Amino acid sequence: MFESSPPRLLPWTRPDGAPCYLSTDDPDSHLSVLADSVEGELLAAAETLLNETKAQPAGPGADLHQALEAVLRIAVSRGDRLPEPCDHGETRLCEGRTCCRACRQRIYL
Repeated sequence: MFESSPPRLLPWTRPDGAPCYLSTDDPDSHLSVLADSVEGELLAAAETLLNETKAQPAGPGADLHQALEAVLRIAVSRGDRLPEPCDHGETRLCEGRTCCRACRQRIYL
């Protein structure tokens, strides 16, 4: 028997501010696709904010600008390292990572 994928942290919170997680092995599920879309919108909004504030503000604003710039760079870098999913469509846990049951290709970071 195979283990399921670890829960995915969603890009929104509950009304009380607590994190939301999704437990599914289907990257094409409605909530997975919605989460991907919201994450894309958040990354685009961060990029827009950075582009609108090219001249870094002084003081605490400079620290916030640099932090957002670093977080965006890391998010884009991690996204670029995601492998293309294979065509088998069934997943399992391999050494703590989600991979294809058929070819053992790693699917998520």
